[in-house]
Amino acid sequence: MSETVRYTYRLRPGRIAEAALLDEWGRCRWLWNEAVHQQRSGRKPTLGKLSKLLTEARGRNAWLRDGSQVAQQQTLRAYGAALDHSFKVKGRGRPKTKRKKDALPSLEYTTRGFRLKDGRLCLPGKVTVPVVWSRELPSEPTSVRVHQDSLGHWYASFVVRREVAAAPDADLPGIGVDWGVKTTAGTTNPAFDLPHFGHRRRCAAELAKAQRTMARRRRPKGRPQSKGYQQAKRQAARIAKKAARQNTHDARVWAKNVVEHHHLIAVEDFKPKFLAKTTMARKAADNAIGAAKRELIDRGTRAGRKVVLVPPAYTTMTCSGCGERTNLRLGLGVRTFECSACGYTAGRDLNAARTILATAERDRASADDVRHQIASFRDGGSDAVRAGNPGPGPGGKSPGSIRGDR
Repeated sequence: MSETVRYTYRLRPGRIAEAALLDEWGRCRWLWNEAVHQQRSGRKPTLGKLSKLLTEARGRNAWLRDGSQVAQQQTLRAYGAALDHSFKVKGRGRPKTKRKKDALPSLEYTTRGFRLKDGRLCLPGKVTVPVVWSRELPSEPTSVRVHQDSLGHWYASFVVRREVAAAPDADLPGIGVDWGVKTTAGTTNPAFDLPHFGHRRRCAAELAKAQRTMARRRRPKGRPQSKGYQQAKRQAARIAKKAARQNTHDARVWAKNVVEHHHLIAVEDFKPKFLAKTTMARKAADNAIGAAKRELIDRGTRAGRKVVLVPPAYTTMTCSGCGERTNLRLGLGVRTFECSACGYTAGRDLNAARTILATAERDRASADDVRHQIASFRDGGSDAVRAGNPGPGPGGKSPGSIRGDR
């Protein structure tokens, strides 16, 4: 059995190759904006109409003919997919115009538009770009996306097929994951916790220095910025990117370890977006809960594990030993959960993670699971929770699991 994945590599284009890529991006960006104009003017462009428009435009415009028809056609396909998602996917808006100063270059090529020769990526227009091969491709790529990041670095993302790992062992234990701020992820087994490393906090002083340099060298609106301002801006972006990459690396290593040792992964379906409006916004951004959550779900699904999203409501207030729920929310200063009904005591996050796992084991991951599971807990739920998991450990380090209790 195989799966379709992307393998991304760094590119090292020369001055001429980079200029050619930017010129190609200018043509594709013009086509995207023209498609947006067609939609806003009420002409309801379909892929067929856009393809006809492209043919007519290339016939009368030499500047457009100088570019790759493959990349231009793929731009229209990407626009059609974005427009279709805006009607079907919740939260997706209509495609917007791409401005030169905001949109980052991104070019798509199918097998007709690129080839690999002597370790180099050959694109239309006699553009040859060296590739930094950090690993071998598992198969022949079917398409490639050449894009530039905010630092000006170029990358090539190849779509390939690779073999899927064997099915997971049925005797592996399950694990519950509770998201927090002080500790990024608390689990039923403290050995698999994801601590808060504070990469952005360590870079804060260096980032503040670069931002102060930007403020000193910033010119009034309407005047072009100086070279010193551009250098300071690039340095600030480089520092922020470094911290983000460190968080991504830690999340990948942690998710891989969790997926390899568990067959059932119960993940708290916590959405940290609202934290950006609170006093914990900076620390929540440093934790990168959303990135760690996406990585865990993606790796678990691809590996064939059973991944269950559990609503976060009442998970911190519910006892994982007897299922009794406290009447009052636990303050952030309370790091140990104590049940007044059965006397069960455990770390705040350890108790929440076990409650999440117990909910997932009963295959009841709807919005009212935790609210209505007390009776099922009392019928032997504590034994199911403790099976395959260690006993109560030291108090967790992350805040609570519900929005009102963080």
